[in-house]
Amino acid sequence: MKIERLKTDLLIIGGGTAGCYAAITAAKANATNNAANNAADLKILIVEKANIKRSGCLAAGVNALNAYITEGRTPKDYVEYAKKDADGIVREDLLYSISEKFNEVTAHLEKLGLVILKDKDGKYVTRGNRNIKINGENIKPILADAVKKLDNVTVLNHVNIFDFSVHNNKINGAFGFGIENDTFYAIEAGAVIIATGGAAGLYRPNNPGFSRHKMWYPPFNTGAGYAMGIRHGAEMTTFEMRFIALRCKDTIAPTGTLAQGVGAKQVNALGDVYETKYGISTSERVYGTVAENLEGRGPCYLRTVGISAEQEESLLKAYLNMAPSQTIRWLENETPSKANVEIEGTEPYIVGGHTASGYWVDTKRATTIEGLYAAGDVAGGAPQKYVTGALAEGEIAAKSAVSYIEGLSALRLIRQAHQPAQGPDVQFKVAEPAEATIKEGEVAEHVAEIKKFLDPRGDEDGDTAERLEEEMQAAMDAYAGGIQTSYRYSENQLAVALEKIEGIEARTNSLHADDFQELMYIYELKERLTVCKSVIAHLAARKETRWHSFAENSDYPEKDNEHFRKYVNSRLENGKIKIILRELTAEGQRTYEHQH
Repeated sequence: MKIERLKTDLLIIGGGTAGCYAAITAAKANATNNAANNAADLKILIVEKANIKRSGCLAAGVNALNAYITEGRTPKDYVEYAKKDADGIVREDLLYSISEKFNEVTAHLEKLGLVILKDKDGKYVTRGNRNIKINGENIKPILADAVKKLDNVTVLNHVNIFDFSVHNNKINGAFGFGIENDTFYAIEAGAVIIATGGAAGLYRPNNPGFSRHKMWYPPFNTGAGYAMGIRHGAEMTTFEMRFIALRCKDTIAPTGTLAQGVGAKQVNALGDVYETKYGISTSERVYGTVAENLEGRGPCYLRTVGISAEQEESLLKAYLNMAPSQTIRWLENETPSKANVEIEGTEPYIVGGHTASGYWVDTKRATTIEGLYAAGDVAGGAPQKYVTGALAEGEIAAKSAVSYIEGLSALRLIRQAHQPAQGPDVQFKVAEPAEATIKEGEVAEHVAEIKKFLDPRGDEDGDTAERLEEEMQAAMDAYAGGIQTSYRYSENQLAVALEKIEGIEARTNSLHADDFQELMYIYELKERLTVCKSVIAHLAARKETRWHSFAENSDYPEKDNEHFRKYVNSRLENGKIKIILRELTAEGQRTYEHQH
């Protein structure tokens, strides 16, 4: 194993939607500052576990931008929609700051080459009150190409970042390993943006065996960003607001295109429309489907029988672009105009783009660790952000990180002024500290752990990462509110879940990897287990049922506004998860800074 040390000004971990846009924004912000102040170019490094051309949630494409301020609407309307859907547990400052940028980042995407559908008058074709239609099968390559053109941005593909370097609550960089080049990386950075996405694979999914990774959220999003922050004491928020998607049965294809595109209603086996009975918020749509099945009126469907030939053709094309297995299923069986589409809920996920789960950040997207910023699904507090929200947060985090780095440089300039000059252009060569911020002891410790996993074990019948992953998913499914229990859980069940997760976690120490690909699977398992423990702690802490199915607490089946109209936050202290209840930000509040 080779060991390589790298230095950069800005490190972006994760080359998905938010990560790519953060790099684009940081390069532009730095160029603007250069022109104004004759400052030095910042070195920007993106590290991506896969390849940024087809990584992240947009890897396979998308057929609509679901967060857009359509004609006649305002950012306030969007904030109110997201707030209502999450029953008030949101950060209005975060929602305002992204909703005010939705249309701006959309225009930029179109300029980069994204095809946005337009009507005969040249206006964007809308789908509902907040959505516009796109041809988005190449949206990720478009973003990747824009990054590739930036002179001061370097991309490290196929490098798995697995830990931060944090001292005195200040981030100094991160550690990773190259999956294809057998290289250990110690990367020093002036600031870090974490944009690794949410967490899938914590719970047993709908489909078993080989198909268990056919799920709503990308299976390679393992909660790595969450886990690294949790271990280093970052404050996290709202992990109990899990996301459960309502999907087409078996294919796990999206249902929004059916519901909004052709107005398909949720009906039970008797043909009754039940969505009006339970409500139409995201969690209520799932809850109603679960309840109808439990009461014997299932299976449940989206009613598509009788749609027009034009509508059917539109559906076949739309799903071919984003979930081709659904189009294939229709063509092999009955098309949507001839048979209603059966629906089901997925296993729970932790994802800050649809719910409020993630890092506790201020309006600048700064986490509670100095120098660490969060964007996209990994940032909490702002649900319903989708693609454009992730882009907006990438932009906000990048501008904040660049300002932070330039502030550090200015401080060093002041200090340098009191030192002997090193040459005529010394003022432009003091951006880096004199000595390494990542010490050799840290490097040696992480290298030793990797070598331990790679050393031959001699026990062919021992645990494997795959086996322990399945045990973890089974435990979460049975005891922490998975599909098996119709998403319900109790305090006693959560206690059992924690005991089992901690037992599995202890067994990861004896795992063995034959190569760096298998090594990555071990670290992904460890990441998921760390996130599982936080999810369990948050579910136990919110002693109410505010969001049916998302957090269905059997011990506390009613909503409790008196005690829990608050954020449930957490921080790891001395190996234990400490729960912190924080008051909601004031209605209409536009800014928030950490005061703790």
